[in-house]
Amino acid sequence: MSIWLDMLGTEIRTINTPTYGHIRIAEAGRPGAPVILFQHGLGGHLEAYAKNLIALSDQFHVIALDYTGHGLSNRKVMEYTPPALAEQLREFMDVMEIPRAHLSGESLGGWVSGYFAIKYPHRVNRLQLNTTGGIPISANGQVDMQNLMDLSKKLAGQPPTFETVKARIAWLIHPDNHHLITDELVNLRLHYYTMPEGREVMPLVNKILPRHDEFLLPLEQITVPTQMLWTRDNPIHDLESAIAAQKRIPNATLVVMEANCGHWPQYEAPEEFNRITRAFFSTK
Repeated sequence: MSIWLDMLGTEIRTINTPTYGHIRIAEAGRPGAPVILFQHGLGGHLEAYAKNLIALSDQFHVIALDYTGHGLSNRKVMEYTPPALAEQLREFMDVMEIPRAHLSGESLGGWVSGYFAIKYPHRVNRLQLNTTGGIPISANGQVDMQNLMDLSKKLAGQPPTFETVKARIAWLIHPDNHHLITDELVNLRLHYYTMPEGREVMPLVNKILPRHDEFLLPLEQITVPTQMLWTRDNPIHDLESAIAAQKRIPNATLVVMEANCGHWPQYEAPEEFNRITRAFFSTK
């Protein structure tokens, strides 16, 4: 099925913010329902949640957004760090007049959401850290990180191609789910990566990766109800890393997906992800 058929019924629009320029969002659900803000990973875009928005819009006001520097949001020249993107999230919520929301972030999105929840706990109802970055990496995960860093260095300065983008998506997704890597998905991401306005910004975005340990989340300071949603085959931040991190968050639970998934459980096993997410954000 096409990504756009999955997203049929969402409203795609841009929100203008004073500091960060236009932010693209996909939105569904009735006004006044509890808000869930879905946030993508490094180099990602809101289509990572194509299979979740409509499914959850019957109960929630769901919004997925492109961070600045990503997707079709403004390509701002700035220092891209999780705390900086947390300030973008705050400004976005201010403009949208969202006083409080549930946050669900995958990879970089969870990292940013964690920083936001620490600084602005009064604006977070519940926090879902989906295969998040920003937690200490186990010895096995360090090998994955070095492999990714080596690949990034090898490709630095070279224009992305269909083949390199497809290989990166394959790294994110469990081998059992490689049938989900369609030409449409690859070409969509390739388009975002090759937009002329992104050539100056993408190297700034990618600097987040080698600075990972500089911005480790102070996990003990996360006080809102938190769910760590993980997979058995998440690269870099493996299950061992998640178990150790969960013990440091005062009010956190760890849920491991039953389906075979890699780094995109919301896309690889959407029915299970949507069920878990609905249950967590429905809890009073």
